[in-house]
This record gives sequence, structure tokens and C-alpha cells, in this order.
Amino acid sequence: MDYREEIRQLREQLNENGYRYYVLDAPTMSDYEYDMLNRRLVELETLHPEEITPDSPTQRIGGKTLEGFLPYSHEVPLESLQDVFSVEEADEFFQKMEEALGENVVYSLEPKVDGLSVALEYRDGVFVRGATRGDGRTGEDVTENLKTIRSIPMILPDKLPRLIVRGEVYMSRTVFEELNAQREIQGKPLLANPRNAAAGSLRQLDPKIAAERRLDIQIFNLQLAEGKEFVSHAETLDYLESQRFRVIPHKTLSSASACRDEIVRINDERMEYPFDIDGAVVKVNNLSDRKKLGSTAKFPKWAVAYKYPPEKKPSQVLDIVIQVGRTGVLTPKAVLTPVRLAGTTVTNATLHNQDYITEKDIRIGDTVIVQKAGEIIPEIVEVVKDQRPEGTTPYQLPQTCPVCGAPVRRDEDGAALRCTGAECPAQLLRNLTHFASRDAMDIEGLGPAAVQQLVESNLIATPADLYSLNADDVAKLDRMGRKSAENLLRAIEKSKGNDLAKLIYALGIRQVGEKAAKILSAHFRTMDALMAASEEELTEINDMGGVTAQCIVDYLSSPQAQDLIARLKDAGVNMESTAALVDERFAGMTFVLTGTLTRFDRKTAQGLIEERGGKASGSVSKRTTYVVAGEAAGSKLKKAAELGVPVLTEDEFAEMLK
Repeated sequence: MDYREEIRQLREQLNENGYRYYVLDAPTMSDYEYDMLNRRLVELETLHPEEITPDSPTQRIGGKTLEGFLPYSHEVPLESLQDVFSVEEADEFFQKMEEALGENVVYSLEPKVDGLSVALEYRDGVFVRGATRGDGRTGEDVTENLKTIRSIPMILPDKLPRLIVRGEVYMSRTVFEELNAQREIQGKPLLANPRNAAAGSLRQLDPKIAAERRLDIQIFNLQLAEGKEFVSHAETLDYLESQRFRVIPHKTLSSASACRDEIVRINDERMEYPFDIDGAVVKVNNLSDRKKLGSTAKFPKWAVAYKYPPEKKPSQVLDIVIQVGRTGVLTPKAVLTPVRLAGTTVTNATLHNQDYITEKDIRIGDTVIVQKAGEIIPEIVEVVKDQRPEGTTPYQLPQTCPVCGAPVRRDEDGAALRCTGAECPAQLLRNLTHFASRDAMDIEGLGPAAVQQLVESNLIATPADLYSLNADDVAKLDRMGRKSAENLLRAIEKSKGNDLAKLIYALGIRQVGEKAAKILSAHFRTMDALMAASEEELTEINDMGGVTAQCIVDYLSSPQAQDLIARLKDAGVNMESTAALVDERFAGMTFVLTGTLTRFDRKTAQGLIEERGGKASGSVSKRTTYVVAGEAAGSKLKKAAELGVPVLTEDEFAEMLK
């Protein structure tokens, strides 16, 4: 077969299955078959790059990161809609339509997707450009990111000279929950809601990141169609559906009362849609009637958006329980008497943190008003204090982790309380994923999915357990096999020889990033020396502040951390700095600088000591090797005399440096 014909057939097969999979939910081939065909197409296009076209399935995810988004002028403005918030306001709209058009007005009604509005432009049946709404007249060109949305067709059956459609990009609730679960494991900030997640994803400068977010779209309007005439809005949607677009669910209704009933039905069933909705859109169906009515300076006169208010209902706080997240944050949750909200039964609500509880004065036994924030997360809006039972007391979060018993500490830059336990089971997935990551112990093949399998199979419960895995157990995991298991164990074994800096970073000590880990490794040279360091000694190190020093001491002094480090040491993990020293003459020595130095400034002197393998401390102890005394030396000189620590003048110190 001629390669051009094979390329054509492959594209046809892949586009057809993509439409059936992403739009109709009825694929005609397995994922494996699709991947094999796509791989073959990539091979042919690599051999014959002149045959690559914009509509090829291989071009959905570009490999190039954008530097910014260019402006896009909408030929047909993307108008916003006038909002109505009550039945009375909706009736005013229906009355105006009947006064202007007669009693037999036909309406089109659809759910209002809570997402990001975009326009898609096609030329001769091929997708060429797409943009955000912006201010309705000028948006941003996000073509490359829109190509990653699999339900957007790259090529249409009809080859109209130009076609522009409007749709709403969204992130499904299922994808949103999965994405946040993954971000929690990775210790990343959680996304606020599906709409914000969709908007942020569509504006990623790297299309590959946008592709990972698995966005979708609902097409709800035909903006322009050269060479086609239509009578009604419903007719345009039927046409767009024939062109393989995912079209918004809609109904054609012939009376205001039928529209009111449909608005109520959509609200009652809103949680059954895969996307968030915040209302229902009512439009005049006849296109010539729309033209007759026209628009105001802000809105079309022929449509309104009925916005649903957040449903609020009373409930009672039966208990307050504490959940420990994968990053160690303690999150209080109110256990409620069951209440029906937005189509689901709510039995609990997040209380965020201690500040939130204190501000609203939420107590066990209180009657509270509950609503769903963003139609997903139940929250307490207010406390009905005149119904508060006698004997209730203000609620305070515990000072120890309810999962592992370790002390909790309030974040220095926020309201969150966080468990300090190094082996806390609640933080297991996040801690293990970080431990194995590239910048930490760099265990190839041990990503979040593999870590989760090992945990769920009860093969590991701490990072130390990684070093006692055997190939037989690992090979039994899904998509692993003997060879992959052996490769993983080799990578784990290899990690034992990492420099101390990588181990320090892998422990996940708060405030200790890669740079701080390298500084600590170079300064102390061994894990034992680091574990013996006081908070004062740590703050003497350049770039080491008091908060970081306290986090290090708190972590390394905890029984959980000491147990973990001991087990890692027993497993053969390297506990010393392997970085070569230019000069090791001060190795094992500790110097204390006191008084005013005239030949060196204090930081320079500390740097010279550390460059030669020594340690500069801020306090005199039995472990101090020398005290270097400048002019007007005070209490440290006296302490050295009491402990019998040798004292050097600046000149003697300079001689030692030579």
C-alpha cells in the first residue's frame, strides 16, 4: 500500500474511534489497538514529515511550550447573558417575549455549564483556531491547548468554507477529584473547584500539562456558518451534532410554564450531569425572532440565564472528627444529621481549620445552616445560636496527631495544624512518593502509582521497608512482572549509595529543600552529627534561619524519625557526605568564634572552617575543639576556660588555615 494511502486510512480510523470514544462513549477498538495504530501513524509521519497536517490525531498535543497567548478578535461577539434569580424575574422575561413576538413563542432550554466559554473556528472542515471569550470581543488564542480536548473534532464531515461554534470547556467532577487526590499525594496545593481548574488548565503555556488535565467541552451555539442557512436554534444544534460535536443537552418548549418546569427539573437533577452547572439558559428558538429582538449594549434581549441559588438547609452537628491528610494537615470535619442538598444526602461538612471553627463558634450539638460550596463541598454557613443546647463548650483541635500520636505544629505561614510524625500512616503515600522522587533518593520506576500498589498490597509502610522488598512479591503487582520488579529492586539498591544530601532532602523535613539539604550535608558530613546538632548550632550556619532550625530539631528528635533513620542505616543506606572536600584538615573539629575579629569577618571565618571540613558552632561545649578569640571576647572565652577548651588567637587561627 502506498504510504500516503496508509496515512489517510490510519487518520480516518483514529478520528472515527476518537469520536466514538470521547463523544458517543461507544469505542470501536481497544485502547491497545488505538495505541498501535497511533504509533504506526507517528512512524509514517516521522519518515514523511511533509505529510503532517493540522487535522492529524498526532497533532493534538504539541511538543512546544508557548511563551504567551496572542489576542484573538471574535468576528461574532461572544455575548454574555442577563441573569435572573427568581421565578418572578423569569416571568418578566417570558412576558416581554410574548409582548414582542406573540403568545406562541417557542423556547430552547439547556443547563448552564459552569466552565470557561470558548470559540472554535474551522476552515474547509478543519479546526484552525480557538480562543477564550475574554471580554466578548477579544480573547486569547489557546488553540494548542484546545487541541488536547479529545471531544473537539479536528476535522468535520462537511467542508464549509468557515464555521465558528461556541462551547463551554469544563473539568468533570470525576477528573477533578482524581486530580486533587494525586496533587495531595504529591504535596501540591489542592485546586479550589472544577471551574477554576478548567480555566487554569486551558491557560497552561505547556499543552502537555493541559492534556494531563483531561478537559471536556459542551457546544451550545453556532456563531457563523458560511454556505448554510438555518431557521431555529434547535436546528443548528442538530446540525452541529451531525458534525460530531458534543452538543449540550437541550429541549425545545412551547410555553413559559413548560420552561419553568424544566428549570426545576434541571435543578433537581443537576448532580447527575458529569459537569457542574450553576443555572439554566432560556433562549428564543426562532433565529429570525432573535434578529428582530436584537441586543442591548450588554446582553441579547432574546435569552436569560436562570441562576440557581445555593440550597441552604438546617442540620445539627453530632460530632467533630479529625482527618489527617497526606501532607499531615489536620482537617476538622463536622458530622451532621443527614440533610438533602443539591440532589445528594449530606452527612458531613469540612470545617477547614481552627480559625474557621473559632470565627463561627461551631460547637458539637449546634444547629447549623449548611450549603454546598461550588455545588460540591458541603459547608456550614452559620450557627443558629438561639437553638444552642446548654453545656456546650468551644471546640479546640488536638495538640497531638489522632493517627500516630506525634505532636502537631501550626504552620508558620498559615492556619493549618500539621502532624510532625515521620512515619505517620496518614502521610504514607505522600512521604514515600517524595522519598523516591528524582531530587530525593532518585529511585527509578517508583512513581506515585507504584508506591500506591506497594502500600495497598501491605508490602511497605515506611521508606525503610523499600530496602527489604523481594522480587517475588513485587512481580505479583499489576503491570509489574519479573523483569520490572528486578529493575525496581536494582534502583532501590543503587539508592543506598546516594550522598547524604539526597537522604536529608528525602526525609521530607519541613522547610528543608534541596539547597538546605546540601548545606546541612556539607556542614555536618554525617547523619549522626546532624542529629546531635542543637537549634543554636543550626542557626549559626549561613542561610539557616530559626524556623528551619526548629523544624530540623523537632523532626530529628522525634522517636518516629529516629526509628526511621536507624532502620535506614541498618538497611545499608549511606549516612555520610560523599562530596569530595578540597581540604579535610578540620574534619571532626568544631570551632567557636567569639569577640571582634579584625583579620576576618565572622562569615568568612566560618566559610574557611567549613571548606576544610570543620564545623563552626555558636556555643561552647565539651565537643568544642577550639575557641577562636578576637577583641573583647566575653562569656564564651570564660566557658572555654571552665571546660578546658583550647583558645586560639586570630594569628594562630590564620596559621592553621595556611
